[in-house]
Amino acid sequence: MGWCGHLAIRPSAHPAMAGLLRAAATWGLFPWRGYCSRGTQGELSKGFVEALKAVVGSPHMSTAAADCEQHGHDESMHRCQPPGAVVWPQNVEQVSRLAALCYSQGVPIIPFGTGTGLEGGVCAVQGGVCINLTHMDRILKLNPEDFSVVVEPGVTRKTLNTYLRDSGLWFPVDPGADASLCGMVATAASGTNAVRYGTMRDNVLNLEVVLPGGRLLHTAGPGRHFRKSAAGYNLTGLFVGSEGTLGLITAATLRLHPAPEATVAATCAFPSVQAAMDTTVHILQAAVPLARIEFLDEVMMDACNRHSRLTCSVAPTLFLEFHGSERALAEQIERAEEISQHNGASHFFWAKEAEERSRLWAARHNAWYATLALRPGCKGYSTDVCVPISRLPEILVQTKEDLKASGLTGTIVGHVGDGNFHCILLVDPEDAEELRRVKAFGEHLGRRALALHGTCTGEHGIGLGKRQLLQEEVGAVGIEIMRQLKAMLDPRGLMNPGKVL
Repeated sequence: MGWCGHLAIRPSAHPAMAGLLRAAATWGLFPWRGYCSRGTQGELSKGFVEALKAVVGSPHMSTAAADCEQHGHDESMHRCQPPGAVVWPQNVEQVSRLAALCYSQGVPIIPFGTGTGLEGGVCAVQGGVCINLTHMDRILKLNPEDFSVVVEPGVTRKTLNTYLRDSGLWFPVDPGADASLCGMVATAASGTNAVRYGTMRDNVLNLEVVLPGGRLLHTAGPGRHFRKSAAGYNLTGLFVGSEGTLGLITAATLRLHPAPEATVAATCAFPSVQAAMDTTVHILQAAVPLARIEFLDEVMMDACNRHSRLTCSVAPTLFLEFHGSERALAEQIERAEEISQHNGASHFFWAKEAEERSRLWAARHNAWYATLALRPGCKGYSTDVCVPISRLPEILVQTKEDLKASGLTGTIVGHVGDGNFHCILLVDPEDAEELRRVKAFGEHLGRRALALHGTCTGEHGIGLGKRQLLQEEVGAVGIEIMRQLKAMLDPRGLMNPGKVL
């Protein structure tokens, strides 16, 4: 007999609350982040808890309600579903022993990094053990001549770039949040620099992965950090974007880039969304080597002005950044300004000093919090569609019209250099009808992106909320192949169950 107890479901003692929760649950949402459904998990036996302690030590294991609830949600609107226990392994050997223990006893395993995801990827929908990897936070090896570095899962983006500061190198993938790098691998994250430097898919050279039963896999071979290979199947690519459903990433070998000699940022306002999108497409077609090009609609600009104390025009706006030599930057800036003015741009502001640039990009990265401040007490939901560049003006203009017609409060912001944008929608946590309208808006936008040969998610992942859209996107055969891969690596279905498929 295993150590995992039976599933216990307790009905709510409050009928009105139960009705509201049922309405929200139709989309995997609960009406407030603080509510944790502790009755929907299998309870872990005392013997199993003691076995966990034997692996990591008592100080690195907890069944306390506060710890479990903290690990039962991310930054999304999906309901808090806590695990039965949280463990903090200190090394890969402990991760392997934990995986073997949980798997042998039929206990679900949920990997956890910094909890900054936006698709409910850490919710313990079947209870189980949350493996928090943040104590494994060493930078294991820097290979400056080979432009690569090996990091443990607890290393964050900012920590790595601070470490690299005097090396002349940097890691450019920047999702905004100071996420853990292996968490960024697991969600195939990208962000503002993707137009120039690519996404996580383009910047991962090798992975160390603990498989569900405890076996250790090096996806490109132990210690290897080559720039290209034609050797067999791309196992590294299989785990990038796997969202913790295939194994636990315990180390990543990442590609580094030379730090740019000079950097200039700029903002410019436009008379319409269409004009801003036309400028984006024209700049890309002119092969201007942008490092970043971000779009913020007028509602977003107003929110950023208030939240970050900017003085930008309240109009559809592009934030741009250029990297290169001083001479190259002068040419890039001239060409970008010429194209922008041709499309009606005004109020150019050029930020050449590091402090000015940091202030602009801090405002952009705080767009989520600036939006939340528009309706205090409300929660946020972010869409994440991505379309071919040629269809970007069409879908953004249509989405702006849909947002106005919906009656919802929301902003639009996006990494438009690669066709990816977000609607950040605000929802009253006690308004079931508003939750329904947010759900309908998100699904409609996702299907519109699919109709334009795009994807339902550019960088946030599938998680809990986009599983139906994934089926529509890749089709029956694609889903079946994914299921077969999952079944081969995780035959008991215990790795982060309920996500992706």
